[in-house]
Amino acid sequence: MILKIELPHVGESVTEAEIGEWLKSAGDSIEKYESIVEIVTDKVSMELPAPAAGVLTKIISEEGETVPMGAIIAEMDTSEISESEPTESFDMPASNRIGTLIQGANVGPTGGEFLDTSMDSATPEVQPKETKGSVSKGNNKRYSPVVVRLASKHGIDLDSIKGTGSGARVTKKDVLAAIESGETSVASVYGVAPGDEVIKPTAVRRMIADRMARSTSEIPHAWSAIEVDVTGLVALRTANKESFEKEHGVPLTYLPIALFAVAGALKSNPYINSSWVDGNIILKSAINVGVAVATDGGLVVPVIKNAEGASIPDLARQLDQMIDRARNGNMTLEDASGSTFTLNNTGALGSIWSGAIINHPQAAILTIEAIIKRPVVVTNKNEDSVEIRSMINLCLSFDHRIIDGAEASRFLQAVKKQLESIDEFCSLED
Repeated sequence: MILKIELPHVGESVTEAEIGEWLKSAGDSIEKYESIVEIVTDKVSMELPAPAAGVLTKIISEEGETVPMGAIIAEMDTSEISESEPTESFDMPASNRIGTLIQGANVGPTGGEFLDTSMDSATPEVQPKETKGSVSKGNNKRYSPVVVRLASKHGIDLDSIKGTGSGARVTKKDVLAAIESGETSVASVYGVAPGDEVIKPTAVRRMIADRMARSTSEIPHAWSAIEVDVTGLVALRTANKESFEKEHGVPLTYLPIALFAVAGALKSNPYINSSWVDGNIILKSAINVGVAVATDGGLVVPVIKNAEGASIPDLARQLDQMIDRARNGNMTLEDASGSTFTLNNTGALGSIWSGAIINHPQAAILTIEAIIKRPVVVTNKNEDSVEIRSMINLCLSFDHRIIDGAEASRFLQAVKKQLESIDEFCSLED
């Protein structure tokens, strides 16, 4: 029997996805639950399991294509479907295991346009269709993402190709024919010298690139930074890290303490915790902080929900669990959804100054830099002295449509006040 495999619905806010890499080819035998294709959305990268044992007979959506949720992407012949049922379809529940998460921070903004959902080779099930997000050239022609990428890779001028698709649309077949005939341009060698290595970006990296480009093109970024004396914070952690881990079962790092301070500052500065949507400013009632985490697959952003109501031990436990799932590729869609603000901890990588790209459509992103010991002028009872202090830079990137410099400074000063007087603002107990 023929089983139609659909692009799975993974959440209400996810309307389309890109076909990343087919792990199986037409004609391959497949075991039940064996991964057959990588799917990339604006929030996650995941592998779709086979619903039954059988043979993959047809691949409908090719690598690089962006298609709507629910679209049929492949067919398989399976002996596990009853002969009395002529055709079935398979849709994976959102709770299935998810691989690498890709949203946020410097890896690229979340959110996404509807891209061209056309198939480069027409099929009876899915007809070519142009959408708002199609890639266009200056002459108003529109091309699907896979056509643009293939042409770019081989230096093909799409304007020179006569399309054979619907409405004279240039299809993948047309581009392949041009490559076969040797119709390449100077672009194929421009900037590539002998010995250079040309790397084809992964689906995740392409999605990151799209999100970064969207954020920088749509959001007018502005930046502000301050330095904070965290000598007391360093002393607090040093004195309590062993007892904290023994009592709460997780290490005491600077991250949950910083998250505690940031959540409190967001509560008193609501415009930092907002979004620009269709010409309106949406002040978010929840304070859900996405925390950028480095993994082997790139930067991922798990989300700590309702962070302003949590204690430091609770935040430490949540972060420890989230980071563990992120680095082991076991995060869920829920882990990565709903962030209203992003905290970027580049200090763990040794950075001392940076200007992060805002996690679209959020209003701001805060980068916490490395703690550096250096001589500082300290005023005590009207007398100045030079002391060795532990200093850190806080760098805020913000949407200038929503936030002015005064609001950005108030938020940064609120975070600074808590970090410099940590004993007054927080407890290491639940």
